[in-house]
Amino acid sequence: MFGKFGKKLLTLFATVAALVVSSPAVWAAEAIPSGDNYTKVLFAAAAMLAAGIGVGLGAIGAGAGIGNAANGACMAVGRNPGVQGKIMTTMLVGMAMAESCVIYALVIGLVILYANPFAALIMK
Repeated sequence: MFGKFGKKLLTLFATVAALVVSSPAVWAAEAIPSGDNYTKVLFAAAAMLAAGIGVGLGAIGAGAGIGNAANGACMAVGRNPGVQGKIMTTMLVGMAMAESCVIYALVIGLVILYANPFAALIMK
């Protein structure tokens, strides 16, 4: 399909791509701390990962809850347009409750990042 020149070009491109992709790892290897600092780096990386996953899952849950609330409200208004005001009020309260879960997840994520109670044990 590629021909003789195409195979050589593809091999050259793959070699250059491998070098470009692997070069940051070589530079990062020099920046890795030695000795006891591994636990500090691992703790900080785990805290960042936990905060990101926690806030992400909280946002997914709130998005599903808000979407479900909006779906139910639209269906209810479609069935009975006369009670739109009451349905909208109930929907907005429900959406605020679902959104508060994301705010709680954000607070917990910020605590994990900046006020972690276990940091004093690890960062000695």
